[in-house]
Amino acid sequence: MFEPQRKPSLRLLCVILHRLKQLNSKRIKIEEKMAKKVVVLSGSPRRGGNSDLLCDRFVDGIREAGNEVEKIFVRDKKINYCTGCGTCLNGSKPCPQKDDMAGILDKMIAADIIVMATPVYFYTMNGQMKTLIDRTCARYTEINDKEFYFIITAADENKKMLERTLEEFRGFTYCLEGAKEKGVIYGTGIWEKGEVLDKPFMNEAYKMGLSI
Repeated sequence: MFEPQRKPSLRLLCVILHRLKQLNSKRIKIEEKMAKKVVVLSGSPRRGGNSDLLCDRFVDGIREAGNEVEKIFVRDKKINYCTGCGTCLNGSKPCPQKDDMAGILDKMIAADIIVMATPVYFYTMNGQMKTLIDRTCARYTEINDKEFYFIITAADENKKMLERTLEEFRGFTYCLEGAKEKGVIYGTGIWEKGEVLDKPFMNEAYKMGLSI
């Protein structure tokens, strides 16, 4: 004769449910740690300038965290001024200018995270970065649900004086759907090229990149 099948005890059911929760928690953590695509836009006109060096250190942290990153040195790219021609309005037609901006826009749209860096000129962002931002006009409505980090460097030692430049970045991201500001590095009191190397901002940039 066959013995009747025993029902699982309440204790066993609790153990099974607990194990399932652990496995689900691990799955969620793995999904959250999946490599993110990061694009770093270095607006410095000086290769190896202070904001550019902070970008490099930020990139070190990003890579160590296992994420995919590309740094774009904006000065190396041909980016013409927006002419206000209106061709791209309402997304009806692409920007008619034939330069490197189309490729940069593709990368910004494909990225999960965008890092933007500029030295402070007359308490505003520099021309290279502003020109790039203006040229996103053709497809800015596609730069959705991105996380943003900003790197700002200046000779001024007063952090509050850099807020004007930060507000310019925020003016840009205010126009983007789902944009989230995740971190800002204020590189104050640095002027000469490479002066940032012995400053704590370098470690701050590395740790911020590592946290992504």
